[in-house]
Amino acid sequence: MAARVKPNRKGIGQMLRMPGMQAEMLRRAQVIKGVAIAISPVDENSPHPGHYKASWSTDSTSRGGRRRDRAVAYVRNGAYYARWVEYGTERVHAHHVLLRAAQLGGRN
Repeated sequence: MAARVKPNRKGIGQMLRMPGMQAEMLRRAQVIKGVAIAISPVDENSPHPGHYKASWSTDSTSRGGRRRDRAVAYVRNGAYYARWVEYGTERVHAHHVLLRAAQLGGRN
């Protein structure tokens, strides 16, 4: 006879918002941020070399996700041109820094 399981949805929601879960999400985001900093391109000819590399940040919340029901962490770059570095333009090729950092750092 097969066992029946009836999940407690309220309990699962509480587990996904636990401080420990939020701390783990932040830890993983910080690993990804470290990889992103390491692989960020630096244009020595720009007026502010290293600005993109120094603009990485992380934060977390216990009310994230589509339904605002789980702990999440974010890795962001505050440089106004970060989107162009990530996805490229007609004249500059895409570097995909965040994508590569998530692929490499997301394993830890």
